[in-house]
Amino acid sequence: MFEFKHIKPFDRTYADNPGPMVVFATPGMLHAGQSLQIFRKWAGNDKNMVIMPGYCVQGTVGHKILSGQRKLEMEGRQTLEVKMQVEYMSFSAHADAKGIMQLIRQAEPHHVLLVHGEAKKMGFLKQKIEQEFSINCYMPANGETSTIVTNPNIPVDISLCLLKRDSALGPIPDPKKQKLMHGTLIIKDNSLRLVSPEQAVKELGLSEHHLRYTCKVQIQDHHSEQDTLNRIYNHLKNILKDYPIQHLPDGSVMVESILIKVSATSDDQSTKDVLVSWTYQDEELGSYLITLLKKGLPPSIPL
Repeated sequence: MFEFKHIKPFDRTYADNPGPMVVFATPGMLHAGQSLQIFRKWAGNDKNMVIMPGYCVQGTVGHKILSGQRKLEMEGRQTLEVKMQVEYMSFSAHADAKGIMQLIRQAEPHHVLLVHGEAKKMGFLKQKIEQEFSINCYMPANGETSTIVTNPNIPVDISLCLLKRDSALGPIPDPKKQKLMHGTLIIKDNSLRLVSPEQAVKELGLSEHHLRYTCKVQIQDHHSEQDTLNRIYNHLKNILKDYPIQHLPDGSVMVESILIKVSATSDDQSTKDVLVSWTYQDEELGSYLITLLKKGLPPSIPL
């Protein structure tokens, strides 16, 4: 759709090319990464220019050159003399104090958390927010934990079919205890309903897709692929006594929605690749099986 004949991804070799060039590089504070590498190459030429796109934290190279510093101590105690031109252009994605005040006025939050900026300016902004909006404003230090008390109770209607299906899968829940339910949340006509995925697909006229996660675990086993799979099957039967474990005709093992397949690596036949695939409903069980298989198979497990 768009053809930019003179714009292309940057390659490190371009930094040594003669002639004019404009490079957009990150990070914007010149504290690491590609932008700093290019800056170090070009800083000694007064024909070059660096444009700083926004706020720079104190101590960064960006902050130093914006403050007028022309000799910088770099890694290894090397001194870099800055001869290039330094300009500033406000092009930051971060909101300034005016933008933050405007956002609070529009969003009307009950709490505000300030997490980025200089401590003195943040303290002034915190006081201004609390005075103007009469709300709690927090300014935690790095690593500090802030606790915000909220009331997140949101009424949701749950379909009868989902309740029946959930009750059939386990014991009758204690009404005084919280219960985790899996379903699809539908927002319609300013109301929320939790229904089964099948009901949601039918109501919304959508096609159903099944997402599976797959992880490969390598184990050492000198047996054939089929014998290794049989040993995995017997191992799981001994450990997961409360789960239905099936040996499928296609040569795989199934535990709930989890599929387990075995293949030998081309380099070493004694090294087996075990593929474990599961759906999100069995994520906890899938993670447990992966941890179990990483420990390997006990020698005493029969074929």
